[in-house]
Amino acid sequence: MRIEQELQIRPINEEDLYTLWTLTFKEKAPEWKKWDAPYYEHKSMTFEEYLTTKDRVVNQDSMWIIEVEGKIIGIVSYYWEHKPSNWLEMGIGIYDPQYWSGGYGTSALKLWIDHLFNTLPLVRVGYTTWSGNYRMIKVGEKLGMTMEARLRKCRYYDGHYYDSIRMGLLREEWEDFKKDKIIELDSRV
Repeated sequence: MRIEQELQIRPINEEDLYTLWTLTFKEKAPEWKKWDAPYYEHKSMTFEEYLTTKDRVVNQDSMWIIEVEGKIIGIVSYYWEHKPSNWLEMGIGIYDPQYWSGGYGTSALKLWIDHLFNTLPLVRVGYTTWSGNYRMIKVGEKLGMTMEARLRKCRYYDGHYYDSIRMGLLREEWEDFKKDKIIELDSRV
């Protein structure tokens, strides 16, 4: 079975909250945090504390579950950098390490990018990562994104300076990418 057939993205419901909490906030130092902006402090919280955030998570257009064969492995999300100009930045988190480097992040972002372009009046989507997260840079390259900016040595982590990387993709580039790759996306969103 291909990853594209196994993986889907969908809105978060209340039944997902315990699993999401377990993956994201139960541990003080989860493995995924070493890759996802580790220069920002991560604070664990109790499940009861996490439940106080449910209105910002459940049934939101801006944050969806990544699911593989019924198992939650992460999320895709977006936020408005500047809504009046339709400047949106997206993100992805694959929290379960057994799904790293297997194409799951690329497949999830394909679905998310397509969903965003199909449902919002965007001309561009993008994300920011850091030079220490080589997987995230590679995902952007695989999806036809352009490295739009490299801010040198502005992220400090574990005794070293890293670059901040901004990747972006225009709507017309995405349409060309889909034609070139002949990808079908709409059935799993």
